[in-house]
Amino acid sequence: QSKPEVPKGMYTKCPHCKKNIYVIDLIANIGVCTYCNGHLPISPSARISKLIDLDSFEEFDKEMKSANPLEFEGYEDKIETTMKKVEQIETVLAVMDSRFIMGSMGSVVGEKITRAIEYATAHELPIIIFSASGGARMQEGIISLMQMAKTSAALARHDEKGLLYISVLTNPTTGGVTASFAMLGDIIIAEPNALIGFAGPRVIEQTIRQKLPQGFQRSEFLLEHGMIDCIVERKDMRDSLYKLLKFHAKEGRDGEY
Repeated sequence: QSKPEVPKGMYTKCPHCKKNIYVIDLIANIGVCTYCNGHLPISPSARISKLIDLDSFEEFDKEMKSANPLEFEGYEDKIETTMKKVEQIETVLAVMDSRFIMGSMGSVVGEKITRAIEYATAHELPIIIFSASGGARMQEGIISLMQMAKTSAALARHDEKGLLYISVLTNPTTGGVTASFAMLGDIIIAEPNALIGFAGPRVIEQTIRQKLPQGFQRSEFLLEHGMIDCIVERKDMRDSLYKLLKFHAKEGRDGEY
């Protein structure tokens, strides 16, 4: 007798422990594996819905769209196809999407993050950026690399005003994003076991001709070596961010709470 077929899309495989997870359980657990606690990628909308009060989020510059400055063959079609496929404290929130061309930073990504930072600076607000990226987008060449300087300069102006920037690193945060705004936070948080680095482990090993330590470039390794401030599980992220925002608010610093 043949085994009954499992309905397509009911289960997904955890990339960490390789076990099949019931999708409904995964959604209910904010994209965290119910077996090994591995943090899987989630959509920006899912992440935002668990961070801020209902109906309080308003996206700006939604109409911006990537150009093709290098006339990279098939790039515009890839963009089009991919596009088809916090608690009473006012703050600016930016969330990268690793499902969109691996969260790579092109001109629009850099511009929208810069505008978010500039909005926070102009309105004297804290900003929280969730990074998830494979790095600078090769199809946009030097224009993509310029976003590193642009976002960093915007954060420098934000810092000059004494405003708070919390950087949250998710799996993966690599390349030019790590080398710019992702590591410039006043407070740097990471999700558990997130891959965080500039070049990949294989490239580093080939360059230095040495074997890398176990867990190199993972959140826990970076915390142990002072590169990040703390590791926060997804289920605790909202409360942790709220406490940090409240502590660093002007009223909190002045002892008026």
